[in-house]
Amino acid sequence: MIMTHRVSASLPSLYLITDRKLATPNLFGALESALQGGVRLIQLREKDLLQEELRQLAPKVLQLSRFYGARLLINGQPEIAAEIGADGVHLGVQSVSVARARQTLGQGALIGYSAHSASEIEQAAIQGADFATFSPIYHTPSKANYGPPQGLKALQDICRQAPLPVYALGGIGIAQVDEVLQAGASGIAVISAILQTRNPKKSAQDLLHKTSAPVEGLLSID
Repeated sequence: MIMTHRVSASLPSLYLITDRKLATPNLFGALESALQGGVRLIQLREKDLLQEELRQLAPKVLQLSRFYGARLLINGQPEIAAEIGADGVHLGVQSVSVARARQTLGQGALIGYSAHSASEIEQAAIQGADFATFSPIYHTPSKANYGPPQGLKALQDICRQAPLPVYALGGIGIAQVDEVLQAGASGIAVISAILQTRNPKKSAQDLLHKTSAPVEGLLSID
């Protein structure tokens, strides 16, 4: 039996991760459109920015997020998240530990973790993470450095035992939503499926409608 941590009031079914180089027409235009479409959880991921550049960008993204009632997580920088009053952070194996981020931000902060194995999710949970992303499920250029796609079978195995809600990430568009949810994912995390489209608002609406629909049956994977 798959232990599916389905969508709750505290975690939406759709998690938007930013990449200003892909955003159409630009980061703020795409984000506002996505927020109008219902996105309520955003990770500011611009990993190539220097800390001072991130410090200038983050408060502007936070202000936009707040206007629409969305939560903002800062990628890998709990100190900056604390400085600007963001809702939390998203961490990974190369960032500070979940335990340290929790100490910096307090119990009320939302902490996500980028995992690529069951052991990473387990350790993140022990240290106090609230959710994890598991990737890449399908091929995607943004996750090419992490090796070949994990696939649906790996996602299903992870979701059977994960002590945290798991967002499926990597190459997910509207056509893949049903099968990743049937594999046990709590929701989906996307970049290009919203930011790189002509109408981020409609893309967000379509994905939210799809992820909010009841999951019919479990995915059968040999």
